[in-house]
Amino acid sequence: MSTLNTEHLSLSYDNTPIIETLNLTTPSGEITALIGPNGCGKSTLLRGLARLLKPRGGAVLLDGRAIHTVPTRELARQLSILPQAPTAPEGITVRELVSQGRYPHQGWFQQWSDADEAAVEKALTLTGLLPLADRLVDTLSGGQRQRAWIAMTLAQETGTLLLDEPTTYLDLAHQIEVLELLSQLNTLEGRTVVMVLHDLNHAARYAHHLVALCGGEVIAQGRPEEVITEAVIRQVFQVESLVIPHPLLGTPLCLPLGRTSAEQSPIGARIPMLSALARGN
Repeated sequence: MSTLNTEHLSLSYDNTPIIETLNLTTPSGEITALIGPNGCGKSTLLRGLARLLKPRGGAVLLDGRAIHTVPTRELARQLSILPQAPTAPEGITVRELVSQGRYPHQGWFQQWSDADEAAVEKALTLTGLLPLADRLVDTLSGGQRQRAWIAMTLAQETGTLLLDEPTTYLDLAHQIEVLELLSQLNTLEGRTVVMVLHDLNHAARYAHHLVALCGGEVIAQGRPEEVITEAVIRQVFQVESLVIPHPLLGTPLCLPLGRTSAEQSPIGARIPMLSALARGN
């Protein structure tokens, strides 16, 4: 299993610094979720980890090797990314989309092989899309379409998957469907998964390791119970909250109460009373 980490990583867009001297390690063989407010650098960091954005300073290391020194095809056999809201070419079937994941394994003198076919069939099976393999991607539901893109990354057969908000634009049922799939893939395949998530309770439930970002800096990282705390939520999101154990799962359950400043929200002045009531005091 691959190890992906950063050393003093700095990233920017158009000379505007976004990430500054960031040190981060994603546990191998586990699910890591990047959380934080809009504009905090989550997607930028993911793009940097995928070598879609060149560092302004520092490095991203894959198994101790700077990824910018790794040949593109070799890197694509080790690491795959699913960006936000990907779009498929018009008229492409699910099987054709998933087959594109085999591109890194092709060469000038190596045509489509039995290994390629087996990888595509396995990806379709794992994502439950084999019955839909000949359907046009455009005709799929949101959850099915997202599973098709995930299947493509699986067919790539990399040890590490990077996903930028894989549940965006999906209703609750399809969000759970995608997250359960990623959890299953991690358990059965041992894939390392790094994903950006907005829903803190989903992150706490499905990820083993959380990284809370704010202003391009890591505010907290660790197990869900170490990161999803009232103090961290206040610092990262400027929101007062009540964090309790999930009654069934035991994972942290975050109940937002209001903005930290009473001037910002009518509920602000009532937060201490609401918190006490929620705790049963």
